[in-house]
Amino acid sequence: MIKEKTAAAELKELDKKHFFHPTSSIKQQQQSGPAFIFTEGKGIYLYDESGTKVIDGMSSLWNVNVGHGREELGEVAKEQMAKLAFSSSFASFSNEPAIRLAAKIAEIAPGDLNAVFFTSGGSESNDTAYKLARHYWVVKGQPQRQKIISRSKSYHGVNVGATSATGLKPFRDFTNSLAPDFCYVDHMSPDALRARIEQEGPETIAAFIAEPVQGAGGVHVAPENYFKEIRSICDEYGILFITDEVITGFGRTGKLFGIEHYGVVPDMMCFAKGVSSGYAPLGGVVFSQALYEELGELSTGTLLHGYTYSGHPMACAVALKNIDIIEREKLADNAEKRGVDMLNGFEEIKAANPIIRAVRGLGLMGAIEFHSQESADGPLAPRVLAEAAKRGLICRAVVLEGQDILVFSPPLVITNNEMQEMLHILQASVYAVEQSLQK
Repeated sequence: MIKEKTAAAELKELDKKHFFHPTSSIKQQQQSGPAFIFTEGKGIYLYDESGTKVIDGMSSLWNVNVGHGREELGEVAKEQMAKLAFSSSFASFSNEPAIRLAAKIAEIAPGDLNAVFFTSGGSESNDTAYKLARHYWVVKGQPQRQKIISRSKSYHGVNVGATSATGLKPFRDFTNSLAPDFCYVDHMSPDALRARIEQEGPETIAAFIAEPVQGAGGVHVAPENYFKEIRSICDEYGILFITDEVITGFGRTGKLFGIEHYGVVPDMMCFAKGVSSGYAPLGGVVFSQALYEELGELSTGTLLHGYTYSGHPMACAVALKNIDIIEREKLADNAEKRGVDMLNGFEEIKAANPIIRAVRGLGLMGAIEFHSQESADGPLAPRVLAEAAKRGLICRAVVLEGQDILVFSPPLVITNNEMQEMLHILQASVYAVEQSLQK
């Protein structure tokens, strides 16, 4: 036990000194070290170095769709690494896992989405979509079509292009130089898109990008006919329509892809996260057959875009097995059913706690929005987050741009009993904060 405590203390100090954490408070990290040092995961649970067990109510970063500790994914990775760990996909070199994964994604993707460009993750996928959308217009003889329109409250990643497309202004304010030719519209208004197109000039617009459900911006679910109107507007003005399925893909919303709820097909679809459930870094963009064929007809010479790990054999092998698990265990169906349970639970918690303003969700993406409190303690969501962590539940607070929201995306393997456990902890956490406000 003494050795274990000593090891944990050493890891904490090494973390503080050497591990520069993403999306964290630098000052807090340097002073206090890691909030958890996780050592094991099983299903919806994570365990830290002291043996503390917590529910991973966020699937870590919206991505561990098949849950933690799936040994068969490790076995596939080992087998592929022993045979062919890596080979380049440049200069038309290829490998079997990448070929078969591209074919599988084409098989399950909506409509005529049929050709896959692989990346290492979501930010790269979105940057690829912008870059190739602009390349498309260059080879079409319309190089002035270079602007990308995205939505307010959207999140598309942290590469320079992806940051520039992100509608959450604090992410753009983080740096002092952004990529040019990005603009933004209201996140729920097709009329705002039309007005912006007219304002900018349709002949200058390359593409419009949207998440089927906005994730990091607060789990904002689009109205029923929103995307049909968007598709129609894009068609009217000859603008490419891109969906960012980095979070919503591979069963998260109760369908394999979030855009399927709305009955439209984009020209490009970005993916990452759930394609491998986080067991290997992987992402990509799926192109419509028509767009892919046209690029082939019009382009000459070398496509000067690609990443070292595009089509990584081991990552693609893991993704193939991951998709097999999602299909075999009907995890999209489970996400739909457990998502109903989650939303019903949120409604019950809302009815019992006046500090909750609204609840919403689609599949296993959910949000609880609080009434903003004018107090020295600030928004309520971070306080509920802290109470939940003490009780064994990890979730996420969204307080950007004046919002006060707690968001959830548990693994798609969650059972009804586990969902009730999560909701029980959440209710106790909300109640504790509500009681503290009355003192």
